[in-house]
Amino acid sequence: MKTINKPTVFKKIVNRKQFCKNLLLVLFLLVTVTPLMAIPPGFTTKNIKFISEGDSLAGTIYKPDHISAAVVLIHGSGQEKRMTKFATLLAKNGIAVLTYDKRGVGESGGIYAGPEVGTNNVDAANLNLLSMDASIAVDVLSKYLSNKQISIGLIGASQAGWIIPLTAEKNKKVKFMAIFSGALITVKEQLRFQFYTNGNSKFWDTHTEEDARKHTMTDPDKYEFTDTDPQDVLSKLSIPGLWIFGGKDIQVPVNLSIEHLNTLKAKGKRYEYRLFPKLGHNTAFSDDEKPMKNVIEWMKNVKPK
Repeated sequence: MKTINKPTVFKKIVNRKQFCKNLLLVLFLLVTVTPLMAIPPGFTTKNIKFISEGDSLAGTIYKPDHISAAVVLIHGSGQEKRMTKFATLLAKNGIAVLTYDKRGVGESGGIYAGPEVGTNNVDAANLNLLSMDASIAVDVLSKYLSNKQISIGLIGASQAGWIIPLTAEKNKKVKFMAIFSGALITVKEQLRFQFYTNGNSKFWDTHTEEDARKHTMTDPDKYEFTDTDPQDVLSKLSIPGLWIFGGKDIQVPVNLSIEHLNTLKAKGKRYEYRLFPKLGHNTAFSDDEKPMKNVIEWMKNVKPK
């Protein structure tokens, strides 16, 4: 008589039941996920190339189905390629975007300047060159958009705080600017502050505003180069602007920058700012979504002259 191994039979039954459950789960996921994957993104993309100062720059235009505003993304410091995630976020919110690889980076021609390659990327000549690239990008985006009533602006972070005003001065098509953590002091003053904080995330736990400001204004410069003061250009512009600051920033002296901004506002400039006391230099893509939401909402509703 053949002996039946009960544990083995029980295990087979259990395995069949588990297999059926897994199969049903897979079928359920296929049914629910497939429609989601089929939903179009709400925007189209087009890879482009354009010439600036004799060099070919490569980028991508994001065009939403329903456009409420348009922007060119301006790089911060570093060897930055086109900012696809940033562009996608904006496009999903109805903002057309042109983002491109910085000159000398990715598919863009030209020579990159920066400490990674032993050159100075904050000299006035380089900031001016990058602003000329951005100005040409504005012309390209303007030509691509079929509706000429759409306002075109500039958006960027950190070093872009110097480049954006320079670009707006060059190109009258720029109707607004949005800047995350951009300094309203000279490049040399910003470097003094940055060298003093030395990347210490706990800097503000042990230093006062008075102490930091003293070093920012009086420390000897470590490098000699032609300086840039953004207030010179900002005092001439008539377009609206929004700055986003983090109260714990250790790369930009926020309180000093806000003071300069308030001085310009008192003279009739259409400049605004939002201060997020708990954030550091990365105000654009921190865990707090409010800064980005503030900027998107502002850009969609700003009223250029």
